[in-house]
Amino acid sequence: MRRLKRVKKGEYGYRNAFKKRQCLIVFVLILFILGQLGARYMAQAQAVRNILTVMAILTVLPAANAASPLVACLKYKTPPRGFYDTYSAYEEKFIMLYDLVLTTKDDVLPMDAIAVHPTGIYAYCVNKRADAKRAEKALNEILTAQKLDPNMRVTNELKTFDKRIKSLKPASEYEDDGTVEYAVRVLKSLSM
Repeated sequence: MRRLKRVKKGEYGYRNAFKKRQCLIVFVLILFILGQLGARYMAQAQAVRNILTVMAILTVLPAANAASPLVACLKYKTPPRGFYDTYSAYEEKFIMLYDLVLTTKDDVLPMDAIAVHPTGIYAYCVNKRADAKRAEKALNEILTAQKLDPNMRVTNELKTFDKRIKSLKPASEYEDDGTVEYAVRVLKSLSM
């Protein structure tokens, strides 16, 4: 049997793989809950019934924890392959991340592409209803808390993102102090 490659955070296709994985987890947990409730009705002893009820209630907690990020990103799909083909050409110049879903207090920010460059972090958010300036401010506060420069720019317009990406020089022309790799790790850790 051929084993499929696991798509990691920041790789193209992550959002769809994440949703499939979360759906499977939620489905299995729902089966456990239903099994525990079914066993409860078949049990004769009141003590066993009580234990099975408590077990079902406790199984709801991880099910809800698995379902909440799924619900938040359910409507956002991985962009078409042509999108990836267009922006993967820039991977030679600087680090590109794809399909991350960042959240702030106010917004769910599905980032189709993020360029992590020594001059800043440039992100394209596909959620047109998200307030880009508010999201930018919130994400920069998080970056500051992680001891990074607050230099993240978020746009909802592909044309603006495209123009900015084309204007960036290769990262190799800048001194590497490790902040780019650290910023990549922080962004991945912030993503669902």
